[in-house]
Amino acid sequence: MRIGPYTLAAPLALAPMAGVTDRPFRLLCRHMGAGLAASEMVTSDIRLWNTSKSRLRLDHRGEPEPRIVQIAGYDPAMMADAARLNVEMGAQVIDINFGCPAKKVCSRAAGSALMRDEPLVRQILRAVVAAAGVPVTLKMRTGWDRENRNAVAIARIAEGEGVAALAVHGRTRADFFTGNAEYETVAAVKRAVQLPVFVNGDIDCVAKALKALEQSGADGVMIGRAAQGRPWIFRELRAGLAGTSAAPPVLAEVRDIILSHLEALHSFYGESQGVRVARKHLGWYCRLHPEVGHLPDGLLKTECAKEQLMLTSEFLSGLIGRKALAA
Repeated sequence: MRIGPYTLAAPLALAPMAGVTDRPFRLLCRHMGAGLAASEMVTSDIRLWNTSKSRLRLDHRGEPEPRIVQIAGYDPAMMADAARLNVEMGAQVIDINFGCPAKKVCSRAAGSALMRDEPLVRQILRAVVAAAGVPVTLKMRTGWDRENRNAVAIARIAEGEGVAALAVHGRTRADFFTGNAEYETVAAVKRAVQLPVFVNGDIDCVAKALKALEQSGADGVMIGRAAQGRPWIFRELRAGLAGTSAAPPVLAEVRDIILSHLEALHSFYGESQGVRVARKHLGWYCRLHPEVGHLPDGLLKTECAKEQLMLTSEFLSGLIGRKALAA
């Protein structure tokens, strides 16, 4: 699968997720087999880029190609400036957010709210493609609501304005994350354009990935929430798409992945913020592994990076030891 001049190592992408897809998590998912890992959403209002949060979101050091940054906004000129500046800072692909269903984003006429204004979509795409000088992609939903599924129309506009690839989540904005994703609209998008298409929504195992690809005709799969606490899903999907299989990691490997991830978070954010961000990821890791159970209070309350690492290692190593004795 290609996006502009870039051939992806696998047709698997990590979806941009605010508060999740920071640089440490992107690097981890790429290591686990993702062919593409998008940044957290970056506002197109460059006046807000001086915050520590924005500066971290704009940091792509050490990331493998292609480095992809998602921008969000509603003003064509501001979106164009944001795209150009991100490219100057190392972005190799610019992704445009037409898919976020969050109220605070849609209330500003951005994210999936843009799908209600096709002329504005065209203006934004034309401005960003002209300014970026690198491949431009977009992520969208099937429409604003079930009575207004216009992803096909948006896809045709995108192709006409020079967009390089699309990702379509099989829900409308009104659906948020309720119900089941549908892939018929994604299939209609794929039939309507000659662009590479990622299918997204409700894909959390090899069987569902194969089903989504078969029903949609898409070229690749985009994974969002299913990667939280389970970055090795990309290894499993990569093997499954190749017709083989990859066994889930044993608890010892899970421990090593978690500890490496925590160290990367501490280094990236600094001790205080890194420990807080790590707690969130620890919760996701442990939620998906029943044998882990509840984390000790001390691990959840510590503010010290070294102590967080030590307590995590001791806790998981203890579980591994008890499991070995019981075997």
